[in-house]
Amino acid sequence: MAIALTLLGTAWWLGATRGAGVGGSSASFALLAGAGLGILFERGRFCFFCIFRDAFEEKNTRGVYSVLTALAVGTVGYVLIFSIRMPDPTSGNLPGQAHIGPVSLALVAAGLAFGLGVVISGGCIAGHLYRLGEGSLRALPALAGAVGGFGLGFATWNPIYTHAIAGAPVPWLPSGGGYGIATVLQLGVLVLIGVWLLRWNPPTPARPATRVTAQTVHRSVFVNRWPALATGAGVGVIGFLAFLRDQPLGVTSQLSGLTRTGLDSAGLLPHTLLGLDQTLRGCVALVVDTITSNGWLVAGIVAGSLAAALPGRRFSIEPLTLRGTGTAVVGGVLLGWGAIIGLGCTVGVFLSGTQALAASGWVFAAAVVAALGIGFRLGLHRV
Repeated sequence: MAIALTLLGTAWWLGATRGAGVGGSSASFALLAGAGLGILFERGRFCFFCIFRDAFEEKNTRGVYSVLTALAVGTVGYVLIFSIRMPDPTSGNLPGQAHIGPVSLALVAAGLAFGLGVVISGGCIAGHLYRLGEGSLRALPALAGAVGGFGLGFATWNPIYTHAIAGAPVPWLPSGGGYGIATVLQLGVLVLIGVWLLRWNPPTPARPATRVTAQTVHRSVFVNRWPALATGAGVGVIGFLAFLRDQPLGVTSQLSGLTRTGLDSAGLLPHTLLGLDQTLRGCVALVVDTITSNGWLVAGIVAGSLAAALPGRRFSIEPLTLRGTGTAVVGGVLLGWGAIIGLGCTVGVFLSGTQALAASGWVFAAAVVAALGIGFRLGLHRV
């Protein structure tokens, strides 16, 4: 209750002051949206590491349906917004702010690196943020490693951009045949994937009839894992509402922006990062000296996860070990580098990019899933 009241009070203050100097007019919404995501991530175990570990190791694909549902719901919401803001998608222009990026070998490499980073570190960047709310100390070196990876990404950006990204195509599905065909095509692919995965979806055991009491409600809300479809639908709704209100979801902009600011102040980066400051769309890192709305979203994820974990008694300080710290840092570096080169992470590109009907979202997602499969098959998560 104290955390919930603090979140609401902070959101009210940000709204009343319009986030003056600390995130702008969207700060209040970003904080509450982040809190909603933190609750959904924690209660629905919407974690790419957990979801795909279950799929590849235990042949249990139930969690994957939360991702598919989030993509489907977000797609419908994005198309509604696109149709209002850009009635003619075949004009040759791309919708502003949407995470629609170039498709190149660099994007594939970024997805592969990010996926391996997820396996080695034990989570994606968003996963480490919500696990921080559950008391995971291993999330700290993983996020520190991600900061190092951001720096490595900035240091290698210009040559990679020059040789692999500049001039690469930026496919957007509606630009060919309109919103209707693109939407039907994308939803159809998601349905086909869902049907194909049914063979690894274990049957749900029948539940005996029970009387609804305060205890059963408490267990359903705070203890038992939320259903995959409901969790995914919630993430999808927050995704397109975030795009409608402010900008697409992503969790790397503030963290990578602060990293870039520090390196830039130390004179360790080129004066200009080609393309990154001018034309490319994504969870792009700009030089910042304050909390942005993305920073409030990140803070909301951690606080929301903590608020959800406490009533179910899932908050527990996870002790650090030397090996666990080392693998978290190594995996974090891969996460950070992949997020910079790929212009986002599993939230900013995998979810928001695919929901925006961008081919870059699908390519990044395929590369991440392939790397997750390789990593789990090789047992890298047990190193």
